[in-house]
Amino acid sequence: MNLSMIRYVLGLVMMFEGAFLSLPCVVALIYQEKKGFSFFIMMIICLLLGFLLRYKKPKNHVFYAKEGFVTVAASWIVLSFFGGLPFVLNGDIPSVVDAMFETVSGFTTTGSSILSDVEALSKCSLFWRSFTHWIGGMGVFVFVLAVMPLTGGQNIHLMRAESPGPSVGKLVPKLRTTSMILYKIYFVMTVIMVLLLLAGRMPLFESLLLSFGAAGTGGFGILNTGCATYTPYVQYVIAVFMILFGVNFNVYYFLLIRRFKEAIKYEELKYYLLFIGASVTLITVNICRTFPTLEEAFRHAFFQVSSIITTTGYSSFDFNGWPEFSKVILILLMFSGACAGSTGGGIKVSRLVMMLKTVKKELLFYAHPRNVRKVKFNGRVVEHEVIRGMNVYFVAYGFIMMFSVLILALDNFDFTTNFTAVVATLNNIGPGLSAVGPASNFGAYSDLSKIVMIFDMLAGRLEIFPMLVLLSPYTWKGLRLRKRK
Repeated sequence: MNLSMIRYVLGLVMMFEGAFLSLPCVVALIYQEKKGFSFFIMMIICLLLGFLLRYKKPKNHVFYAKEGFVTVAASWIVLSFFGGLPFVLNGDIPSVVDAMFETVSGFTTTGSSILSDVEALSKCSLFWRSFTHWIGGMGVFVFVLAVMPLTGGQNIHLMRAESPGPSVGKLVPKLRTTSMILYKIYFVMTVIMVLLLLAGRMPLFESLLLSFGAAGTGGFGILNTGCATYTPYVQYVIAVFMILFGVNFNVYYFLLIRRFKEAIKYEELKYYLLFIGASVTLITVNICRTFPTLEEAFRHAFFQVSSIITTTGYSSFDFNGWPEFSKVILILLMFSGACAGSTGGGIKVSRLVMMLKTVKKELLFYAHPRNVRKVKFNGRVVEHEVIRGMNVYFVAYGFIMMFSVLILALDNFDFTTNFTAVVATLNNIGPGLSAVGPASNFGAYSDLSKIVMIFDMLAGRLEIFPMLVLLSPYTWKGLRLRKRK
């Protein structure tokens, strides 16, 4: 284990967080808020710690997949811890566990909240809370590698550990250029959404924060009513952009360079749009009698399906009161998630499609043993290693879910509340059902349950394995043996 390289990269991440913390300081100056001083203090602390961690350059630059997993997992924990301390210092969220929960929810783009009165937060805290979505949406290391890449081939290990989806690829030969392309697309799409919200007469501050949440598919609201009080135009803009940010960003790159055939042939995109279309149609028919007009039923169905499948978590209506059929569809979409290579969370459409194709292949094998069939995705044969990794992912996912539901059951909430709370946090959705529905929050859970859900949010965002590698005793076994010698 190359601890010196891990320390060095952690220092780099801390310095970037210090730079990001300057933005809520600017917001505090604009709105003349004294609470902004807490962000200034943490900015200085992060910059100093980052400088100290990077002061001594490592002699050994060897950096393998194990170090990549550990570095990414540790970086996200450190980011969340120091990112949550300003809330504690300024009194907006006095509890350290609650502040950590809120910040992890922000960086992992989950959107689950412990706050009962969001509007009571200071403007600088509201800004930082939503801006964590934008940072975490594309990935911390995608930004770091775009601005200040490492040398010696370590970049791919960091990208692979953080990127969502069953496999990671480059758009261009250089990983730094890939990172820069992704962030340029991300930034331009965010700006376009802000402009469209401004066109709907929404204030700039509110437009920025809602765009941060939609871009990162995070979903932190800035009003206690969520998105319910916005005009139909604003709701449609938010819903459309949630879908757009849930698409694999490779598609946008191919469209930009006019390789339209490659963009259109993305199999995952077809299933993603199919899931959305079918779900919106079914829910609209199911809830049409709940609303005065068909357009209103369609709008809320479209908004909630867009929000749940992309794991954003915004709500235009309290779907806790919808018929059971509609709620079951939304729960199924929570598991689906968005496309791989997007800012969305969840299992990912690509994994579900490959899993279904693997099941089909096995059924055909039992029916016709002599016929050798391969699992294909996007016109290419899926390698055995990818399928094996996918199977291990599902097993680990299932065990984490069962363990988490068991721990949350100690708080004596009903099963629907506990189950959907775990589904919402592990899949980075935001709201669940029953006591953790869109009109409620997670504040009533004990600190132990919140810590479990903090782990779930981090595990879900990092595709499970980085967190498991970080906590596995096998990761540190060799290190202990060397120390004894």
